[in-house]
Amino acid sequence: MSQASIQPAKITKVLPDSIAEEIGFESGDRIVSINGTIPRDLIDYRYLCADEYLELEVIDTAGKIHQVEIEKDYDADLGLEFETALFDGLIQCNNHCPFCFIDQQPPGKRSSLYLKDDDYRLSFLYGSYLTLTNLTEKEWQRIEQMRLSPLYVSVHATEPDIRTRLLKNPRAGQILFHLQWFQERRLQIHAQVVVCPGINDGIHLERTLLDLASFHTGDIPAVASVAVVPVGLTKFRPPEDELIPVSQAKAIEVIKQVQLMQTQFKQKFGSNVAWLADEWFLIARQELPPESHYEDYPQIGNGVGSIRLFLKEFQTLANQMLPKEVTEPRRFSWVVGNAVEQAFQPLVKQLNSVVGLEVNLMTLRSEYWGQEITVTGLLTGQDLLAGLSEKDLGDGILLPSLMLKHNDTRFLDDMTVEEVSNQLKIPIIPVSSVKDLISQCIAPFSL
Repeated sequence: MSQASIQPAKITKVLPDSIAEEIGFESGDRIVSINGTIPRDLIDYRYLCADEYLELEVIDTAGKIHQVEIEKDYDADLGLEFETALFDGLIQCNNHCPFCFIDQQPPGKRSSLYLKDDDYRLSFLYGSYLTLTNLTEKEWQRIEQMRLSPLYVSVHATEPDIRTRLLKNPRAGQILFHLQWFQERRLQIHAQVVVCPGINDGIHLERTLLDLASFHTGDIPAVASVAVVPVGLTKFRPPEDELIPVSQAKAIEVIKQVQLMQTQFKQKFGSNVAWLADEWFLIARQELPPESHYEDYPQIGNGVGSIRLFLKEFQTLANQMLPKEVTEPRRFSWVVGNAVEQAFQPLVKQLNSVVGLEVNLMTLRSEYWGQEITVTGLLTGQDLLAGLSEKDLGDGILLPSLMLKHNDTRFLDDMTVEEVSNQLKIPIIPVSSVKDLISQCIAPFSL
């Protein structure tokens, strides 16, 4: 990556009572260099800013260049947030996975939905998954030198021919060599296996899990955990992709297969090592495993145990927060994907035990994506209009904010909360957490 391709780091927020606020930084200012080094991303920025003495070259909003000197405690944060974590641009994917969600979207939506991220820096910073197929020798050296661990890696299969077939990239077959590389350097990954029926299931899934578990050894296991995830398909996928959806029978089969291997891994390693995403149990219409099964939730970002954790947090907060009655009666519709319909019924019952409060669980499938079983985060504005029009929705809709773009009000189909609210003629209240959900249910009525 050339220095010329690195853009100054644009500041979007100065945290109150921070070092940066005290010095006089403003939103829109841009950092060019720190102690003479041009940071290429947020990783460089954090590393360089750890020093006690900093010399910053800064361009203000008027385009004037300033030299700023800062003395602070070692590792003290300046209190700045940036427009992007990558000042030199996104490292994009060079694979052609048939199950890639980016390729399973309709054209014409916001451009950010079509960016194919395969960037190890976003993996380290935010836990996004990458394939390790596009790294140059320089990037491998940086991972080693800066100890960028753990990374989150989409493995899918360890047999070279199967992984090459899935990723449609000849470099994909090197995965076992890459895992060895991490092991030799005492660096870690969390692995992901997206199961595509007829391609990497059955004996191939068994081989993959056994190979990955062989790297779960020592005090710093190279493979810290594995998530087994069902392939998600939409009606927009290419017709020649050779993929078939996961049926209830296939989900039951995979659950049985992986649970048997978990028992073996538990005996050998003292850990399950591999975990099934919640979706398997929803598709199979089986009960979720108990809380103890998930250990320290190493794959929570992959939907492994997220429902169980949500149920636990709800129970804890409901016992603390829910009153016996509300001062003014109110009715809400809580909109979620139909995948969690059965799991969330006890929560609704507990909310409705509050005198004067009525919460109706509205479970929707996605007509937009063409999915029979839909997780909440994939519901779109069009799905809400199709599923809720002409229905008695009470005084307002409680909408999980994970349906929306981060720090925005747009759904995946680019409709906004305001547009959907206007068409349904009812207030929509985005809720970002269990605490937020309960608070909105019992707060003084102000809709």
